Amino acid sequence: MSERPATPLLDTVDTPEDLRQLDRSHLRQLADELRTEMIDAVGSTGGHLGSGLGVVELTVAVHYVFDTPRDRLIWDVGHQAYPHKILTGRRDRIRTLRQSGGLSGFTRRSESEYDPFGAAHSSTSISAGLGFAIANTLTGAPGKAIAVIGDGAMSAGMAYEAMNNAQAAGNRLVVILNDNDMSIAPPVGGLSGYLARLVSSGKYLGLRELAKKFARKLPSPLHRAAKLTEEYARGMAMGGTLFEELGFYYVGPIDGHDLDQLVPVLENVRDAAEGPCLVHVVTQKGKGYAPAEKASDKYHGVQTFDVITGEQKKSLGGPPAYQTVFGRTLADLADSDPRLCAITAAMPGGTGVDIFAARHPDRAFDVGIAEQHAVTFAAGLAAQGMRPFCAIYSTFLQRAFDQVVHDVAIQNLPVRFAIDRAGLVGADGATHAGSFDITYLATLPNFVVMAAADEAELAHMVRTAAEHDSGPIAVRYPRGSGTGAALPEEPQLLEIGKGRIVRHGSKVALLSLGTRLGEALKAADQLEARGLSTTVADLRFAKPLDAALIRQLMIGHEVVVTIEEGSIGGLGAHVLTLASDEGLLDGGLKIRTMRLPDIFQDHDAPERQYDAARLNAPHIVDTALSALRHNSVGLPGGVAAGTKGARA
Repeated sequence: MSERPATPLLDTVDTPEDLRQLDRSHLRQLADELRTEMIDAVGSTGGHLGSGLGVVELTVAVHYVFDTPRDRLIWDVGHQAYPHKILTGRRDRIRTLRQSGGLSGFTRRSESEYDPFGAAHSSTSISAGLGFAIANTLTGAPGKAIAVIGDGAMSAGMAYEAMNNAQAAGNRLVVILNDNDMSIAPPVGGLSGYLARLVSSGKYLGLRELAKKFARKLPSPLHRAAKLTEEYARGMAMGGTLFEELGFYYVGPIDGHDLDQLVPVLENVRDAAEGPCLVHVVTQKGKGYAPAEKASDKYHGVQTFDVITGEQKKSLGGPPAYQTVFGRTLADLADSDPRLCAITAAMPGGTGVDIFAARHPDRAFDVGIAEQHAVTFAAGLAAQGMRPFCAIYSTFLQRAFDQVVHDVAIQNLPVRFAIDRAGLVGADGATHAGSFDITYLATLPNFVVMAAADEAELAHMVRTAAEHDSGPIAVRYPRGSGTGAALPEEPQLLEIGKGRIVRHGSKVALLSLGTRLGEALKAADQLEARGLSTTVADLRFAKPLDAALIRQLMIGHEVVVTIEEGSIGGLGAHVLTLASDEGLLDGGLKIRTMRLPDIFQDHDAPERQYDAARLNAPHIVDTALSALRHNSVGLPGGVAAGTKGARA
């Protein structure tokens, strides 16, 4: 074995091509240095930690064995790809992770040729890899596709749909199953590693092919018996029968931290004539960093932290998070209502369902990364008289839109949707932003769509949804802490489709939906200081609209501005449709809609994201003043001076 280099190897590796020039005996040192670099970087930026630490050796081995970027490496979800970014020419920017103008926390096509497919939602890698592999087959281009998928992502049906269709890729497709919580494999050791190397070797595969040719010449019953004997013998020894049935040649399980096992197995798979192949590696989340190894759940996603102690930066005390308010309120209501139950798709802590589950474990269901199933499961519960709450992030509910339409809305079933992470979400960026739920839900017949302005309103809306049995209903609320509003001892039952006036005026009407209400009130103060009497309404409901209230405000004001944390086609579009249908635009009324811009916004601090979206108080003021300037009647002197252009 070569001596361990005295100088840091990572300093000599800028791309995988540099990595492939190293002696194999030096890969262990490189992996150790890579792990240290990642810990230090995430300590200063925050982000996903445990999952990336678990794939350090796997990242080194894949780039060492395969010819990336010609061979396409696709990371499922992408949150474990920080070591990959360091090895693919981005080490000098790794401390900009999830910062404004910096590296994405996920893989991103525009960032590097080594990111062939962008990902931030789970279970897409095998389908995408199959696309790359088939494209290469059809065009005669060289290169394989390597999809790295975690076992959590294997709970989604899409992964199996792709695997069931993968045989056409032949040896162009390699799937690496990163089993990081031992949910599939028994403990691995020397014997399983030896078996993995044996059955992935060229000699074994050659003998296997020879045996198959011989078996084909046997009478059919004997041929089938020989085939089953070989497959099930391997399946009993190695656990791969399921994947074999789906058309994959299974290798594993192997120790994902042992480079002496990983590299030769991957080389065998790379050179194999058979395919597609599935390599089952077992890894440990947080590997190599004691605090993360001891509490992998707490170190999955982290704030900035002290690298020496592992202590994360504590957020200052303040109002409870919206998901905490949701979980506590629902748990309280369930104390007296045995029909209430809660469903989440692999995010019990993130949604507050864990709070409900602690008190009502028999009525809490985590279905894994399976949003489609979650929605239709909830529909079945509702059809049988239960009162299900389906708690799913806005960005993930998109994955189940057909089920929302077909299984819930068309049947008018009273499924309650608790839509967390509505609006912009900061460092996770466009892939996780809850931009579209108002638009895609408010278009559906039978739906009620609510948006909470603060945590007290959320409590009222949870109770309202719980007792709404006449059809589907949704409540949306943002990520993070509430506004500090006093929580009610007993939540109110809201009248469906009725908003509220929170400030009375006569010239400008601001119609807010959701948590921009605070900015609308600030804007009203600024408009009042200019002599413009301003009404502020919290509409509460995007559907059904409070038509009577909106009609009253349109008749009694010169300018109406709608404000929402959603994309085009949401509240503003529905208000404009109402005004058009009722002829309220014929008298010179000025209506302006403020919403998220028609772009995918990059990751940044939420307050800067909303400023870039022009949804803060100064932008609301500018929008109202711009509309008034187009209406020559009744402008106070000096109003136009010093104002900026606004989106009309």
